[in-house]
Amino acid sequence: MKNDKLTQDEYNALDEIKAGVKTERYSACVGRNTKRLAGLKLFSVARNGRISLTDKGEQTLFLRRCILALRAIAADGASPIGADVALFLGKKSHIVPRAEGGFEISDKGRESLADIEQQGL
Repeated sequence: MKNDKLTQDEYNALDEIKAGVKTERYSACVGRNTKRLAGLKLFSVARNGRISLTDKGEQTLFLRRCILALRAIAADGASPIGADVALFLGKKSHIVPRAEGGFEISDKGRESLADIEQQGL
């Protein structure tokens, strides 16, 4: 079985490419991780050397944002989360709005978070 678990450095490289490269050169973080992330099909490297995020890379970053949002809400229901993440987690019945604002994790959300923690993600 392949190890598809990403390090924080690899997530940072994905975030950097998503934000767009401001200079002609990529950072050391992107350089260190390009081969592995391209191999996992999270980056694509064009013939001219331009790196872009693939759909799979976009999904990976979005899922990471969802996991971080669930953890934040578990710690503090008033934690701010992105509207797209809130919509997705709400549709999946992982969070429910609180009357005083913010969100609360549903039983389904707690089960998912426990599974995520067990897998070490």
